[in-house]
Amino acid sequence: MAEAVKLVHSMERRGKRKEMTGVVLNNKMDKTVKVLVERLARHKKHKKYMRYRAQYMVHDPQNRCQIGDKIRIIESRPLSKLKRWRVLEILN
Repeated sequence: MAEAVKLVHSMERRGKRKEMTGVVLNNKMDKTVKVLVERLARHKKHKKYMRYRAQYMVHDPQNRCQIGDKIRIIESRPLSKLKRWRVLEILN
């Protein structure tokens, strides 16, 4: 019972990790893919919805992702200079 309480407590302290969905742009690197994530956000001044894009380097240990795949990624500890995300699942 005490171990379960410690485990839950450590997860609360670390916090919930961010998850995003994106499309694979590049898979030429070993165990790494480049993912494009788009999001809609309302502009503060003009009140218009804007489409924002960001590219992330994502860790793919089995090299399963192909260009054009839609994947879910999750935040992780720094794995290299640019990689801070891991592949959670391949959606299609």
